[in-house]
Amino acid sequence: MRVLKVEFDEKLRALRENPYFENLPETDLKRAAECTSLRQFERGEPLFWEGEPCAGLHIVQHGCVKLYRLSPQGRQYIVRLVQEKETFNEVSVFDQGGNPVNAEALEESRVWVVEAECIRQTVAANPEFAQKVIDNLCANLRHLVQAVSEMAFYQVTHRLARLIQETRRTQLTQDQMAARLGTVREVVARSLRELERSGAIRVEKRRITVADPHVLEQWTQGPWN
Repeated sequence: MRVLKVEFDEKLRALRENPYFENLPETDLKRAAECTSLRQFERGEPLFWEGEPCAGLHIVQHGCVKLYRLSPQGRQYIVRLVQEKETFNEVSVFDQGGNPVNAEALEESRVWVVEAECIRQTVAANPEFAQKVIDNLCANLRHLVQAVSEMAFYQVTHRLARLIQETRRTQLTQDQMAARLGTVREVVARSLRELERSGAIRVEKRRITVADPHVLEQWTQGPWN
């Protein structure tokens, strides 16, 4: 990890582009910028580990970060893939506990980090900012409920079709897709062949492209349609 030197005005611009900070009063925005740093991570480098003290609110400037947990046996489950302009690690910012997940750069990434105490002070002082925090936490909760429902009700091939639809900009390995879907690589490989035979996707040199968006959309609807 490398902390990059950036001008104060660049920090202000980056925060203004984020939905949390876009309408924040100038005084509060400058205070938040004073607590903000830009960090660079190489591909495969950890940003933080589960259980560690929280460094702050993270905002991806460039790249892609995976949030994941490990089972006692070492099996990985990817909770979420975070891409440019998206934020993460809100939970530990606000409950002041340890990080709930591990975070790793899937590619070379630059990430803004706003110190946790600064964020909590901004919430206390600005009701509009606090409402945005609540809205985002609710959206994340709905996402997790949806993920649990898909694991309970959808077969792997249908969940894989949804994952491909969501992550067109990010090429995942079969191991990473398996970790995201809560299954194993062999099952993902069979599901990829099934999607390819149906004409939904094309796999060439380990790269997945959508061959027919309409067919892929049908797969995302589940086995009962």
